[in-house]
Amino acid sequence: MPLSNVTDSAAGGVALSVDFDRPEDYLVFIFQILYATSTVLLAGTVVISIAATRALRLQNRFIFMLNTSVCDTLVGFSVYYLGLFDVNEGYPSRNGTYNVLPSLLGVNILTFLFAQFDRYFAVCYPFIYSRFITRPFVICVNVYCWVYNFAHLLARNVLPISKAMQLYVISIILFQLVVLTKVVMTIKLYVIARFQLERDPPSAEKETKKESLKIIIFVVISFLVLWCPSFINIILRFVGGKGLVFRNEATNVFAIMARLNALCTPSVYVWGSPALREAMVKRVWGRACPRCKSR
Repeated sequence: MPLSNVTDSAAGGVALSVDFDRPEDYLVFIFQILYATSTVLLAGTVVISIAATRALRLQNRFIFMLNTSVCDTLVGFSVYYLGLFDVNEGYPSRNGTYNVLPSLLGVNILTFLFAQFDRYFAVCYPFIYSRFITRPFVICVNVYCWVYNFAHLLARNVLPISKAMQLYVISIILFQLVVLTKVVMTIKLYVIARFQLERDPPSAEKETKKESLKIIIFVVISFLVLWCPSFINIILRFVGGKGLVFRNEATNVFAIMARLNALCTPSVYVWGSPALREAMVKRVWGRACPRCKSR
């Protein structure tokens, strides 16, 4: 029996993403498993650490980190389907999830944008920030990112396919404004971190602000670098009809790059925040490995 038939029956009618008739097929399949597992473990650890540490939950910047890390954890789980099976989202769809799983990245897009504005007001207008940008407000903003994203997704799945594609193209055009805003805000935050904070006297608050700005700048830059190729290819396909077409999500290089944000983002969080690293050791890895906690 051919291997492709075996994989079809093993998956309950959905073939695996590769045929295993070339050496690179094995590499693609192994990569997807390793990537999904690494993302779930790292992003999931960040979620548990922030959720279980009250000192972190009380800070607005960690609420944004928690929101993106929840999303990244779900993206990691989604790769076990999108990366291992023959799935093609978009138009036309094959074994798709009505774009539910790929749209998780859309939650991060909005969350990063609001996180940039949060850090900008926290550093430049601290008195206004402490008065109006309260913890319940930040939580509502993060919830809005999910509601807006899935309301848009619901509209696309309910409308006829011709109208849904028009809405999809409009959303791509609007996203260009979001990307432009993110670039401008990244430059502003870099200038603030590089020049304005340097003039402030040394203090714990100053170091906290520098840390938060450094994290959001690196996160947004990495997000734009990894997501923009997929974004440009989508524009070329649906607007100009000249983009690249891949066999499925597992072999779509641009989609893989975009999903790499789910691993890159929590990695930046851990690298840039000593408080988060301490919470991870205390709440997760210290309990799983007592030797790690003692170190």
